Amino acid sequence: MMNHYPWWKTALIVLAMLLGTLYALPNLYGEDPAIQISPARDAEVNAAIQTQVEATLSEAGLKIVGSELSPHRLLVRFTNTEDQLKAADLVKDTLGRPYIVALNLAPATPAWLQDMGGLPMYLGLDLRGGVHFLMEVDMDAALSQAEERYVDDVRLALRNEKVRYLSVARDDRDGGVVVSFRDPAELTDAQRVLDKEFGDLQIAAIETGRGTALRLSIGETEAKQIRDFALQQNITTLRNRVNELGVAEPVIQQQGDNRIVVQLPGVQDTARAKDILGATATLEFRMADEKHDPVDAEQSGRIPAGTRLYHDRDGRPQLLKKQVMLTGEYIVDAASGIEQQNGSPAVFITLSGEGGKKFANQTRDRIGLPMAVVFIENKVETKVVDGEPVKEKHTIEEVISVATIRDQLGKRFQITGIDSTDEARDLALLLRAGSLAAPIEIIEERTVGPSLGQDNIDQGFLSVVVGMALVLVFMALYYKVFGLVANVALAMNLVLIVAVLSMFQATLTLPGIAGIVLTIGMAVDANVLIYERIREELRIGNSPQASIHAGYAKAFSTIADANITTLIAAVVLFSFGTGPIKGFAITLSIGIVTSMFTAIMGTRALINLIYGGKRVRKLLI
Repeated sequence: MMNHYPWWKTALIVLAMLLGTLYALPNLYGEDPAIQISPARDAEVNAAIQTQVEATLSEAGLKIVGSELSPHRLLVRFTNTEDQLKAADLVKDTLGRPYIVALNLAPATPAWLQDMGGLPMYLGLDLRGGVHFLMEVDMDAALSQAEERYVDDVRLALRNEKVRYLSVARDDRDGGVVVSFRDPAELTDAQRVLDKEFGDLQIAAIETGRGTALRLSIGETEAKQIRDFALQQNITTLRNRVNELGVAEPVIQQQGDNRIVVQLPGVQDTARAKDILGATATLEFRMADEKHDPVDAEQSGRIPAGTRLYHDRDGRPQLLKKQVMLTGEYIVDAASGIEQQNGSPAVFITLSGEGGKKFANQTRDRIGLPMAVVFIENKVETKVVDGEPVKEKHTIEEVISVATIRDQLGKRFQITGIDSTDEARDLALLLRAGSLAAPIEIIEERTVGPSLGQDNIDQGFLSVVVGMALVLVFMALYYKVFGLVANVALAMNLVLIVAVLSMFQATLTLPGIAGIVLTIGMAVDANVLIYERIREELRIGNSPQASIHAGYAKAFSTIADANITTLIAAVVLFSFGTGPIKGFAITLSIGIVTSMFTAIMGTRALINLIYGGKRVRKLLI
């Protein structure tokens, strides 16, 4: 009996190994410290910016490895992280606010390999690579927003009880909500109503320039609850945004009373991550004022009563009613797409049940009138003035569209007037993930480089090397030629695991390395089962060729059963586990599939190459 292996199986193995080697190759080239410059709204990254950045860095004596200009970013590479950090600060000061400067670790993979889709696998923060943000929540803004909400609630409560008042407004200087009255008798009635409706607030009579008034202040107990809620709500929102970004195994946790730590392993586009995480974008829907000319109002400085002056994205003035019809808090889902009539970018919005009813009531009697969509974004930046850090708050309010209400609007509708599909996608992401309960500022940004995780890398690499070396020596000594074949298959298995992780851009962590080490043992286990079966066939007197055939045929079901049950366990770990457990489950699952391929098909092809088609009297096993 001669063993013949189908040519197509051999060709399949050779093709798999060539592809595996090709896609595992990018992991040998490492990464370069880099800064990534991306444009904010109304800015552009072009050749002139590239020349300016290169000249600025050259004047400062910073050596760059190279700079790469693409449609949406400029990437400047350096030889070390010290130059990278100095360059980031220098470029931020030079370019100013219209540009986002972020730290990055850019793959040093050759262009020809990148063109073929070859990219290195991501490494978790416990190994190497990724970005670390320390964010501070603006607790003063959280309390201010809470007081603003009380303004409308107080007005509504007094109107329902038919209590007359002069004005209800937030005190920007001393805080709290101040209710002014013409008649002291009305103050007594109001205090009775407000004590009943707002028992948690501290209410006191004060004297103002306009006469008698009541001040409603948030007590310390409620203030603490508001701050805690803002922190927890921001953590939830950030987690949703990170999920939308598709980051594997992120870390988002509270630090102290007003700070949040965000770690994003394997993130390449740190500029977009930074922009998405820090943004506090929301929408407001307001009716447009069609009776007055916004250009005249801007030039004269006389804004009609009951209106506010805004600008659209082209800088044109727009007069909108002060009353807000709907805010972004009622949005439960948002998706980007293309508007059917003219093919422009759009965001398709779904409101909650309460929001849908409110919007339907607001638009029912306004059919035929223009309505504006206002995009609002708050940013906090820290600048050094006279050697002291000073926080600057910037609020961007832009009219992104003004459209005539054609019909009563409900739970689902769309907004247009968006500049690009990228902006539509980012806006939909922010609206879908939810608005931040209070503005946050990134006070520390760190790209985790090789030095931070070098010990973990060395230990993980050592564990793989030692484990594999012991297995290779045992197999070579115990099974001789067959053992060497198993060792070749083991090396093939490692290459395929790395290639699959790289192709799917999976994140490798320390638990993932543990999964690889376990896979090495399991891969050899399959060969041990096959080889022991071959030895049993030889003992009962079968010929060498018949023993090889029977060994592979009869051991297959046992190997399949063992690997399938382990694969089921890995799938369960991935489904119900979190963080590191998922990393272990991913590498274990990939390793099971590749080990079956190399241990069964790979070794069979090599054994047939050595012994197949020959008259063999003795097997070196």
